[in-house]
Amino acid sequence: MSFEWFVGARYLRAKQRQAFISLITLLSVAGVTVGVMALIVVIAVMSGAVSELKSRILGVEAHIVVMRHGGPLTDYAPVIEHIKQVKGVRSAAPFVYSQTMVRSRFGVAGAVVRGVDPNAAVESVPGLTPSVMRRELAPSVAGNGSTPEPGAILGNELAATLRVTAGDYIYLLSPRGMITPMGHLPAMRRFRVAGLFTSGMYAYDSGFVFVRLADAQKLMRLGRAVSGIEVRVDDVYKAAKIAGRIVKRLGFPYWARDWMRLNQNLFSALKLEKIAMFVILTLIVLVAAFNIASTLIMTVMSKTRDIAILKAMGATNRSIRRIFVLKGLVIGAVGAFLGGAGGIVVCLLLKRYKFIKLPGDVYYFTSLPVKLELTDVLLIAAATMLICFLATLYPASQAARCEPVEALRHG
Repeated sequence: MSFEWFVGARYLRAKQRQAFISLITLLSVAGVTVGVMALIVVIAVMSGAVSELKSRILGVEAHIVVMRHGGPLTDYAPVIEHIKQVKGVRSAAPFVYSQTMVRSRFGVAGAVVRGVDPNAAVESVPGLTPSVMRRELAPSVAGNGSTPEPGAILGNELAATLRVTAGDYIYLLSPRGMITPMGHLPAMRRFRVAGLFTSGMYAYDSGFVFVRLADAQKLMRLGRAVSGIEVRVDDVYKAAKIAGRIVKRLGFPYWARDWMRLNQNLFSALKLEKIAMFVILTLIVLVAAFNIASTLIMTVMSKTRDIAILKAMGATNRSIRRIFVLKGLVIGAVGAFLGGAGGIVVCLLLKRYKFIKLPGDVYYFTSLPVKLELTDVLLIAAATMLICFLATLYPASQAARCEPVEALRHG
């Protein structure tokens, strides 16, 4: 053990008559502990929210959407073949996308109708595999007639709003209607509720209706045209580059937009909120750092004679500075360790038991998402130690300036 470590450790173990300094030291450790623990938990929740949103958005929306300037795609089969030849593309399928009104016997709600081809689609919502969609969306013959009735799969929240379940009937109203002597009348078609889905995001579960591509084309009066082509890629984080390759291959009038651009505002807001929370909660550690500084200042004032004796015995200014810097860093390290351990334990409990529930109609998820990342923990620990180190510089420099003769004369 070095000379500086030995003296610093002795100063940490204050005598009974210096109990007030010991109390402030404990408060400093507690402040650092609370600050680090709060930082770890909040940053883990923010990281979990971003990760959860990404997985749920990518579970419903396409990685890349390819559309045509000026209107729908008519001859889309060759376009799909060209897209599939682009490196990194896993699959491509046509879709019809339109806002509509959904009516049941008990109410009306706005929704988004998404027409998909079950033979070409990939699993977009957990549980809605192509085989399930082929089975559920297959037209069925009504009990009192021979006309096949198309099927529709609704989000569970939308079904709850309309008070329908599997086997009931709904009406989809399209804005593309017809002109009559009475004015413009919207097109309306009856669908059988073939099933319900749950994506985990209230916005999707309360506003999405999946139907067969051909049924959506008839409802929207598109003929054989489609709204666009949804593309899924091997690496979602390279979607922007792959979208650029697709546009370069297809040329004008086609354009493509990846999932990050489609949800840019949401992820930018979450990133800004994460940074803001980090800065705000760092203030807790900063307050604890002020306690460390005050503890060291009072220690210097009470140990003036000891410092003078050490310097008279040959201790250099650098050694004196190191004694008090090490004492402050030990306080910060103990607080950072306890706060880190406490934060990790709280995160693991939140992740496993999910005892904090959130209203789904207000937030994007119903339980608090937690994603603990090693880089975040290390960054918080490093920031804490840096703040504690800076808090020790002034008291340590004041201790090093102590003149032995004056200190012994007036001590």
